[in-house]
Amino acid sequence: MNLQQIKGQYDVIVSLGFACNTAMKLRDHNLRKFSGPIDWMVSESLSDVSRLLKNRFKGFMELENMRLLHGHGSGHGLDNGTDLQPSINHVIKDTFYNIVSYHDFPVIPNQDWTATYPAFKNKTQYRIERFMGKITNSQSVLFVRWGGSYEQAIELHSILSRIVKGTFNILILVPVEGHQGVSDLNWILNQVCAVRVPNLVYDDATWNYVLHGITVV
Repeated sequence: MNLQQIKGQYDVIVSLGFACNTAMKLRDHNLRKFSGPIDWMVSESLSDVSRLLKNRFKGFMELENMRLLHGHGSGHGLDNGTDLQPSINHVIKDTFYNIVSYHDFPVIPNQDWTATYPAFKNKTQYRIERFMGKITNSQSVLFVRWGGSYEQAIELHSILSRIVKGTFNILILVPVEGHQGVSDLNWILNQVCAVRVPNLVYDDATWNYVLHGITVV
């Protein structure tokens, strides 16, 4: 598919990462109705995201697989996905799926990062159930992802074909250092549109061009 073919109206549009930029830009264009389980996390590998979907999020962010990394994150979207609240947070990695949380574990004096884990787990489970319900039962779904290869797109499409009951398309923005503008990659994959874009994750011009003509019910 090319970019023009993917334009249109969808019942649900969701982010599949790579980081907060995808969810934020969907929100800025009024295309995002809820927070997904990985919207505010970093998922560098699309293969790991596909494995997460294949497993229906089984084992995701389980305490025994989570590790504290050096450094801190700041700011986070609330559960309704409409606001950003300033905060300083621990950086925590799920070592099973290689997905990193920068915004869910606030630094609290004299408390370990695990002190807020129960609340985080409840929130995450709620988001998982809502996400799976939406993509499983909606008549038309658009999945948007920053970063991914042709082979990874094949893998993702195969997995989503077993989950989504309605129709769906996948839009992948492939960042290329030094590239100007937006151009179709013309991958020969049904239901998959991949476009080459500048390696600028928050570039308004890129997102405005890519998302123009895409709407949600």
